[in-house]
Amino acid sequence: MLTLTENATLVIKSITGVDGAPEGAGVRISQENPTDPSLAVTTTEAPKPGDQVVEESGARVFLEENAASTLDDKILDAAVDDKGGVEFLLVPQPGAGQNGAVPTA
Repeated sequence: MLTLTENATLVIKSITGVDGAPEGAGVRISQENPTDPSLAVTTTEAPKPGDQVVEESGARVFLEENAASTLDDKILDAAVDDKGGVEFLLVPQPGAGQNGAVPTA
């Protein structure tokens, strides 16, 4: 199952915890085509039917079915650049046997 770094947890909580956001809002990761490595990351009020929910220290990530399968053995990390832009990065979990990082789109 996808795990979150402390940085990812903090970033997700900061972008979903803005004033006016509903309780339980999160980040949704989806993948249109399981053979295409492109992932979409959006903020949303709640998971959609069939989404897998990953919750860590108050940060919520909703994984669309294809994305959940693709990210099953990954760690989600995040950073904020000097201009306030958020960048998510996926890395293999230790022992997952995959090399390299997969940036999200």
